[in-house]
Parts: sequence; structure tokens; C-alpha cells
Amino acid sequence: MITETIKNSLKKKLEALGISVATDEISLERPANREHGDWSSNVAMVTSKRLGKPARVLAEEIVESLNADPPKGIAEVIAAGPGFINFHISTVLAHEVLLRVLENGNRYGSSDAGLGKHVNVEFVSANPTGPLHAGHARGACYGDAIGNLLSYVGYEVHREFYMNDRGLQMNVFGRSLQARKNNEPLPDDGYGGEYVMEWADIMPENLTLEEITDWGCEYAKTDQQDALNQLGIHFDTWFSEKSMIENGEIDRVLEDLITEGVAYKKDGATWLSSAEFGDDKDRVLIKSNGEYTYLTPDIAYHRNKFERSDWLINVWGADHHGYIARMKAAMQALGYDSENLSVQVTQLVKLLRAGEEVKLSKRQGDIIELRSIIEEIGADSTRFMYLLQSVDSKQTFDLELAASKAMDNPVYYVQMAYARLCSVERNANEHGFQFSLLPIDELGLLVHSRELDIIRGLEILPETIELAARELAPHKIVTWLRDFANSVHGFHHDCYVVGDGISKELTNARLNLVVASRKGLKVGLDLLGVTAPKQM
Repeated sequence: MITETIKNSLKKKLEALGISVATDEISLERPANREHGDWSSNVAMVTSKRLGKPARVLAEEIVESLNADPPKGIAEVIAAGPGFINFHISTVLAHEVLLRVLENGNRYGSSDAGLGKHVNVEFVSANPTGPLHAGHARGACYGDAIGNLLSYVGYEVHREFYMNDRGLQMNVFGRSLQARKNNEPLPDDGYGGEYVMEWADIMPENLTLEEITDWGCEYAKTDQQDALNQLGIHFDTWFSEKSMIENGEIDRVLEDLITEGVAYKKDGATWLSSAEFGDDKDRVLIKSNGEYTYLTPDIAYHRNKFERSDWLINVWGADHHGYIARMKAAMQALGYDSENLSVQVTQLVKLLRAGEEVKLSKRQGDIIELRSIIEEIGADSTRFMYLLQSVDSKQTFDLELAASKAMDNPVYYVQMAYARLCSVERNANEHGFQFSLLPIDELGLLVHSRELDIIRGLEILPETIELAARELAPHKIVTWLRDFANSVHGFHHDCYVVGDGISKELTNARLNLVVASRKGLKVGLDLLGVTAPKQM
């Protein structure tokens, strides 16, 4: 890769000046302004004190040496500002990028970084007490996009939904259904949503409370699956918490913790010695009345997942942040490496309609169902809008904007770029031009700044995918898509593919660029689970 070439060259030049640095100490960044180069390094500013020279002077010395013996693929090196070293890659190297895209097609940017490793991505995991609502959407879109990214870089990904199908909330849900069925007042803290009345109306007659709860759980699961299917989200496993009681798995993990000396009894309760493993205090596993705490089945469940996977990723809501330390402590107590448990906490998303916030509350009935969001703005907009920002930041977006067919709607803007490329390709076909892969010397006609902007975007896609997968950050793909779409729209405006004054050779070269751009956009959209429409 060109970045490695640049880093190695800088390392050698610094060593010649008496400065020893490791390659990973040399940082490279993309200048925001392309006129400043394709890559920039601040290594002279970081190391100048060791030589007792001003950073700018050191940068100029390095640049003079590099230009005398330029690294392969580098056209020019320039010192800038207080001591930046800016690199301009050669057009030949840029055109090689096009060939790689066209040769790899819809696998461009994929890798085998995770080959042979099993990762379990658990997300959504809503209680089976009602339909999924807008508050579940961010974790759903995020978890699925993570799965796509990790699969693309070689991991074997298992998507899992954990069902809390036992406990107090299920009892309250069952009694809520029973009360609605019998036209009786709701129990204290009962579920008052309209869906409870609707479901109670179609529930079979003369069921016991246990049967009602089981029926409601299964109906909720089916309803949730239907909503997720509309988003193209499918799980490999719907894991039942109740199953771990029935097969004795929870009791076994308790016995193992006690046997290993990391759980103990005190004041009639059973405690986990979690403070020994980084938690702020020990945690109760079994209350003095004999009931499990929420933590106990979760520990058994995580051990179950570790027995099936090398790496666990949990996508939890904002209210679970304090739960991370105790779960990692529990895994350490069981002998697992807590570094192999990653927990991504999603912050809240504020929805606006006509400038007013849309409120939702599952228990009280003021609920915006996920399927309603999908019906209003579409599956593509739902996924794209919820992935716009890092999940650890709060987000606000307007439903009316997300549903609009306007260029200030981010998903429409990106999809329109893809549709325009398809239209350009169709137009070229109608004029007798068919795409065929050109040799690199014939791509040398692509020198317009708009063309080079596109090639630069395609060049950074693999590293963007690698970074997004490593940091579990699909919003970086969204950012790339928006930036790349901007380059495509600029090209579409300024560079005709077919027309008067456009030579046959330039048309064929630009058709290669169009096809490569279309493939790059398709890769990015596929990673987010968003469609790439040929027409808008």
C-alpha cells in the first residue's frame, strides 16, 4: 500500500538524520483540501526537538531528500505550514486504483483480517412484551451494519437476539393481556399501549395466566421479527432466557462460580466477588428470597456465547452503561478474557416531525412503532439515518426530511449519485459504447480534477472499511458515501462522458471511471444494508 511506502521512506530519511522512529509512530492523514496533497505527515513537527531544529527546517530537509529519490508512486513532496510534509501521488498510481476496483468489483475493499474467527453480535434484544419501537431502531441498524462490516473483512458472524422471556416484566405483561381480555383494570405498572388491547382481542379464550404469558411472548416475537424483516435484518438465533432455567444452565454457572471461589454466601444471599475483577463492588447473584437477580442469567448467557464464539459484541441501550463493568468482571471470574467482550452503548435518538419532538413510551401507550417509522420514511432511509452518526453520540433527525425526495436528504443524495452513474452508463450504451476494462495507459486521459477526486475516494475506501470494522463504526462508511457522492455529483456536472468534443478514447476512459464509481458506491451501500437503485 502507498501508505506503507510513504512511512518506510520517512523512516529511512529520519534515520539518516540520526532519528530512530518506529513505523507506527509515523502518522499520515488525508488533507481536507486536495490541493495540499493526497497524504500529509506531521512527523517533522513531532521529532524536530530531538535534533534541536525548527520543524519547518527539518521538514524541508526531508522533502529535499525525498524529491531527490522519490518513493515509488509519489509524484511530488512539499513542505508546508509549520512543518507538514505533503505527498502527491502519481497519476499512474491513481489509475491503478481504478483497475483494482474494476477487477475486484463488489468485493473491493474486502479482506481476510478476521479469517477463522467467530464473532457473536447480539443486538436489539428487546423484551418480548410488545412491538419494537423507534427507540430500538438505532441498535437494530447499527448491530446489523456491524455484522456486514465484520463479514466483509473475513469474520464468521453470528447475529443473535436475546429474549428476556421470564421474570417480573413477563408476569406484568401477561397480567396486562389478561386484564384487557377480561375488560378489567390494568395491574399496577401494567402495559397500557393500544397494542395490548389489540393483541388481547385476538388472543384465544380461556387461557391460564401462564398460557397467556407464553402466547403473548410468542406473538411479540413474531411481531418483532416482522418489523425487523422489513429492514432486512435477520437473526441466526433467538436465544431464550427461560431455556437456561429449563436445562439447568444457570444453576451450573452458579455452582462453578462457587467452586472457583469467586462467589460466596452472605446475609442469606449469594454474591459474586466482582470487585476482585475490576467492578466497583461485589454483586448479588441470588437474593435472600431465593430469586435470581438480572445479572445471574446474563452471566450464564454470556458463558454460553463464549463457548460458541471467539469475540462477543453486545449492542446495549444508553441505560445499560453501568452494567458493563460487572459483566466484564463476571467473565473474568469465569476465566475468559474480558477484552474479548465488546459492549457498544447506543445513545438516544430524538425524532422530530414538523419541528416537534416525537415522544414514545412503551408502558403508557404513547409509542411510535418501528414499522411506523419504516412506513413513513422507508427501510433505506431508516437504516441510513440511524447510522449517520457514531452511536455513542446523541442524535436528532427530522422524519419529514428523511422521507423527502430532495438532495438535502442524505440517503436520497447518495442513492441519486448511484442512479446518475447508472443513467450515464445507459446513455453511453445507447450511443454504442460498451464498458470494457482498459489498460492503464488508456486510463491516462483521466486527469480532470473531478475525475481525480473520484479516484481518490475509491482509493481510501478499503482503509475506510478496515477502520470502520476495527472500530465498530459504520458511520465512517456513511461519511465516505456522502463525500464520494459529492464527488460523483461534481463529476456528473462538469465531465460529459458522451457528447460533442468528447473523443471516443475519453468516453471509454470515463466509462471505466463511471463503472468503478458505481461499484464503489454499491460496496458502501451494501455494508449499510441500503439498496442501490438504478433509477430514482
